[in-house]
Amino acid sequence: MTLSDAIKKRIIELLKINKMNVNQLAINSGLNPATIHSVLKSRCKTPNITTLYYICIGFKMTLSEFYNSDLFDINNINDD
Repeated sequence: MTLSDAIKKRIIELLKINKMNVNQLAINSGLNPATIHSVLKSRCKTPNITTLYYICIGFKMTLSEFYNSDLFDINNINDD
């Protein structure tokens, strides 16, 4: 899977864990819901670190906690 696929899957996973929807995440993170939707619909192939930072704020977690998932294991990412 690509890195952007892993990011998308992680956000979806965290939405389920936190019982949130995109609008709630947008409110918590201070981002426009369209920004989050663009990441989830792969319109934004490479979300910037600032966007991910604010998404993490919305989930009340750090960037390290966000990336602390098997989804980001080097053996699972293939950006070829």
